[in-house]
Amino acid sequence: MTEEQKPSGFDKTSGVEETFISHLVELRNRIMKASIAIIVIFLCLMPWSANIYDFLAAPMLNALPHGSKMIATGVITPFLIPVKVTLLVAFVIALPWVLYQLWAFIAPGLYAHEKKLIAPLVVSSSILFITGVAFCYYLVFGVIFHFINKVAPASISVTPDIDNYFDFVMTMFIAFGVTFEVPIVVIVLVRMGLVSLEKLKAIRPYVIVGAFVVAAIVTPPDIMSQMLLAVPLCLLYEIGLLVAPLFVKATQAPVDSEETV
Repeated sequence: MTEEQKPSGFDKTSGVEETFISHLVELRNRIMKASIAIIVIFLCLMPWSANIYDFLAAPMLNALPHGSKMIATGVITPFLIPVKVTLLVAFVIALPWVLYQLWAFIAPGLYAHEKKLIAPLVVSSSILFITGVAFCYYLVFGVIFHFINKVAPASISVTPDIDNYFDFVMTMFIAFGVTFEVPIVVIVLVRMGLVSLEKLKAIRPYVIVGAFVVAAIVTPPDIMSQMLLAVPLCLLYEIGLLVAPLFVKATQAPVDSEETV
């Protein structure tokens, strides 16, 4: 309508504000759905919270002398730490649903060819993160904890505090989970045109150096632990370079036009 035809009190920004508010409402709904799933899984797992923590502590206990146990210095720590572990396990189990809610929120603003990229990335991101955590638990922890127990002086009794152990384990899980997301990062950078594939190949030597620097910071100061993080990071970077062109080709925009759906 023309300026003369607009009713009195017409606000040019009203449409923008309504759209913004609708997006906030949609985001709230998606967050609530993701949170409800995590809470439901958490409540279902709570009766086994002690067993879940025992499973988490198994790599450390297996490295200690037979019959050794961890200690708890806080009053409510024996209850609080297993609850935290159970909550994180619930989040990992619900991760595909959480990522789906994220995808559902941004999907309406994507072109059809871009949606072809999002769905595989949601699935592969979940699988890669869980794979990284599993790799850390089943392989890296065994190496690290046996090394720590081996080099500990005979005058020291290794009795880890469960709170400190929890912090260390979560740091390692996040480090390896994020590390295993490297192929996704490479694919997104190439697909979005932020960095060319040729440029990523050219900086390969710097990536290798950076991988070992990150490994030296995150892992304990033994060469084996650092290699167990740095080498997979380098290999996953190479996998990303190989897979990125396939994603780019499969999700290119149609030649004629782009229409949102």
